[in-house]
Amino acid sequence: MRNLLFAACPAFLLIGGAAASAHTKIYTTTMSGPNEFPANASPGVGSSTVTIDTDSLTMRVQAEFSGLLGTVTAAHIHGPIPDPPANPLASVATTSPSFTGFPTGVTAGTYDHTYDLTQTSSYHPNFVSANGGTAAGAMNAFIAGMDAGKMYFNIHSSQFGGGEIRGFMQLVPEPSAFMLGGLGAAGLLARRRRTT
Repeated sequence: MRNLLFAACPAFLLIGGAAASAHTKIYTTTMSGPNEFPANASPGVGSSTVTIDTDSLTMRVQAEFSGLLGTVTAAHIHGPIPDPPANPLASVATTSPSFTGFPTGVTAGTYDHTYDLTQTSSYHPNFVSANGGTAAGAMNAFIAGMDAGKMYFNIHSSQFGGGEIRGFMQLVPEPSAFMLGGLGAAGLLARRRRTT
């Protein structure tokens, strides 16, 4: 009986941890010219964090960039890229012509803005139309694309109209999932040692 309880503990921890976790999804990327399609030799760099709160249905977009050759003309998230990604380009998914208040006319800057994902104004009109014509359809398609790693953050400039730096958004695994997975593995290992 004791061995059964010990073996079941990791499963209970995993279930309990999933229920107690925060209801946010965090995505990050590093942007560069070589990540563009076609690639360019811009020395510009940038990073972005997008946090989606699945309770309040908001999206916080944070970005910083520097060293661009041209001055910023627009910035937004494109996607999802087609499957298979023979040509890894996609239409704009978020606000157009640019993120609200994103710094333009500069070669370096920072950005922090929160969007309401229940509003069609948070998306490009064509993205809304392509996903059922509603904010709910656009939101579901956007989050699915982000989860799949098929969306990219793009900063366009006066020198590179198609985009000077970009990076594909990647879902950051929850630290608690790693910790609980480690605890479960340790428990199974300890149980195995006892039975051998």
